[in-house]
Amino acid sequence: MYEFFKLALFRPVAKYLMRATLTGEENIPETGGAVLAVNHLAASETYILPALMRRRLTFPAKAELFAGNRGLASKVVAWFLKAVGQVPLDRSGGRTSLDGLRPVLNVLAEGGLVGIFPEGTRSPDGRLYRGKTGVARIALTADVPVIPIAAFDTQTVRGRLGIPWVRKPRLVVGEPLHFPAYAGLGDDRAVIRWVTDEVMAAIQELSGQTYVEAYASSVKYGSLSAEEAKAKELPRPGYGATPPELPAD
Repeated sequence: MYEFFKLALFRPVAKYLMRATLTGEENIPETGGAVLAVNHLAASETYILPALMRRRLTFPAKAELFAGNRGLASKVVAWFLKAVGQVPLDRSGGRTSLDGLRPVLNVLAEGGLVGIFPEGTRSPDGRLYRGKTGVARIALTADVPVIPIAAFDTQTVRGRLGIPWVRKPRLVVGEPLHFPAYAGLGDDRAVIRWVTDEVMAAIQELSGQTYVEAYASSVKYGSLSAEEAKAKELPRPGYGATPPELPAD
């Protein structure tokens, strides 16, 4: 069903109607597991990127979306996610969240690609926000490379007839990042923060976005004002930080 929806629906819409482009795809390995880390401007990235790629991409979705217990619409969503082979991700935190990574790690162990939005939610204003450490936890536990990707112009705009549309979105793929020296240290807080910041810095280098040292959700939901967010702008993620010490042999 994944290939059916991709070739019959999403690729024609993205490529020919939206005129979306993907550059740098040669940086995505032809085989083997990898994490694709993308800045998050709009929901359209979840289908534009897989539509344009040659390889299959799995985007973990909130575990509750797979339940289908909130009416007809939720049942359709749950059916679609399962039909195209997406996997649930438990975001409740703590040990439950660690256990909830298992479906994602299984995809990587089988040589698949997993897509992650490290910011955790869409940017409220187009700036790049602090990455959550799940991307590092997954990459280090599975010992796979992270591929930074920058999204441009994926937000919905109003067309001439007032119809919401995405116009000429672009996705740019950067060179792989690999952290073999820290493999297996997915529970070390200093390590996963540093790795996450390195991934976010690579995304920023591709996107040219202004970086804010705060979580996007804090601005999106009002716990951080616009002035406070402005004061937290930094030249890059992890600005001034040094790599964690390597584990002793």
